[in-house]
Amino acid sequence: MTQAVLPPETAPAQRDGQSAPLSTAARLRAIVAGSMGNLIEWYDFYVYAFTALYFSAEFFPSGDRTAQLLGTSGIFAVGFLLRPLGGWYFGRFADRHGRRRAMIVSIVMMGAGSALIAALPNHAAIGAAAPVLLLIGRMIQGFSTGGQYGTAATYLSEISFSGRRGFFASFQYVTLIGGQLLALMVILLLQQMLSAEAMRDWGWRVPFALGAVAALTILLLRDALHETANRPDDHPDAGTLRGLLPHWRPFATVLGLTAGGSLMFYVFSTYMQKYLVNTAHMDPGTVNWVMTSVLIPFALLQPVFGALSDRIGRRTNMLLFGALSTLLTMPILSLLAGVNSAIAAFGLILAGLTINSIYTSISGLFKAELFPIHIRALGVSLAYGIGNALFGGTAEYVALRFKQAGNESGFYWYVTAICAVAFVTAILMRDTSRNDPLSDAAG
Repeated sequence: MTQAVLPPETAPAQRDGQSAPLSTAARLRAIVAGSMGNLIEWYDFYVYAFTALYFSAEFFPSGDRTAQLLGTSGIFAVGFLLRPLGGWYFGRFADRHGRRRAMIVSIVMMGAGSALIAALPNHAAIGAAAPVLLLIGRMIQGFSTGGQYGTAATYLSEISFSGRRGFFASFQYVTLIGGQLLALMVILLLQQMLSAEAMRDWGWRVPFALGAVAALTILLLRDALHETANRPDDHPDAGTLRGLLPHWRPFATVLGLTAGGSLMFYVFSTYMQKYLVNTAHMDPGTVNWVMTSVLIPFALLQPVFGALSDRIGRRTNMLLFGALSTLLTMPILSLLAGVNSAIAAFGLILAGLTINSIYTSISGLFKAELFPIHIRALGVSLAYGIGNALFGGTAEYVALRFKQAGNESGFYWYVTAICAVAFVTAILMRDTSRNDPLSDAAG
């Protein structure tokens, strides 16, 4: 009895989740499924940042509000320090075993971290063990996120339509922002339902519990995720540091641009909530509404600038971002320090995020286009994880240190200097949007 031989175009279907060349409908379903997984992951990650104002006193019992925020922000930063390790592990996993499996595992792990934080006893109940366990939960989340960014960036870049990759890959940040927005909306809803005391006592736990449950829904979406990696594990150096070493120039490019792009993103998103309360002395409820409102146009800007990159090139996008962020970050932050109007705060924050959108819209895509397929997920994940840990994850902690030292304007100059590094990096980078460098992926 002879064995049937599959034609070449259908043979890849035998591999985990991989299929024959995808139809337009299947490709769109894969983009939606990958984006939804990304939204769940980032909701879980950002809930910590947006509930810190409520639970900081539960784990760091001190009368000094800035000291309490330094404690929770320090743990927030530690979550970022785990990103390079998560980026290495999941990048290697994705390059050797496929993007699909790596994304699913990282999202389920994120849910486990959220479940741990939701159930933690406070300092009054277990003493110093409380912040230690909080740190462990955040470390799990940081490890997970380190892998999710690179694998999602690689997957959505590869699965997108050739010639329109900038537009479709921008939905990675649409859903990343959507995760932030969803976290803020949950908190706003709880604020309407609960007293301030109840929010501090137990209400802050609810968003973490919801995130843990939501993470499990990725299992329902897994059939829509089609593998794109075209058997990268056939390459002897797939997913290895040895294979990545010859591509040190792209690695350095990702580091330089991630430094400025991530720092600016976290300054105008997660840290901005604390900045407006702690420096501009705005009401926390008003600040939450401002931050919720500004995230909507920020999300809508992503496809606009992504589509622009399809026309003018990725490098031109990065040059625009680097130049504008270097010139305008200092004046925007200076004006925000004395803002006393919610409308003025909205406009100034949106100005900062609009500049940042030029970068974020194609943040994952230009990185994926810099690396060959066999070390693509590792290159994106590890370089992003290091740059994000050093500059994005430490943004709140560095800002609060400057404030505690009585030199808050020093932080504005710090952000400007890092954005200038990103501008120089953009000048030196090659344009990645020509000749479709992602055509080596399946589909």
